[in-house]
Amino acid sequence: QVQLVESGGGVVQPGGSLRLSCTPSPNIFGESIFGWYRQAPGARLVEREWVARITVGGTTNYIDSVKGRFTISRDNAKKTVYLQMNNLKPEDTGVYYCNAFYDSNFYWGRGTQVTVAS
Repeated sequence: QVQLVESGGGVVQPGGSLRLSCTPSPNIFGESIFGWYRQAPGARLVEREWVARITVGGTTNYIDSVKGRFTISRDNAKKTVYLQMNNLKPEDTGVYYCNAFYDSNFYWGRGTQVTVAS
């Protein structure tokens, strides 16, 4: 069974930083494309917004609103995916979900809450 476990969320003031981690089942890490999505307050789960993606080879893509502030990376030794979030804004508030595309299927973690407020 494939599992993804997120951590690193919390409450931070505008301009602050957080680093999210996603640890998948070890057997899928090397062959998966990973992404981070977020669900804004009041939004439905199906309305989750794609934030960033990293391929098996390390190519990254970002939604325009986070470019220059967020960095997605993967540590092959630790089999962990990270989302470094800097200069956070109130509109970044939401539940952040890790996603893995593996063997033609999508898998989701349970999410971690990020709150940006004064």
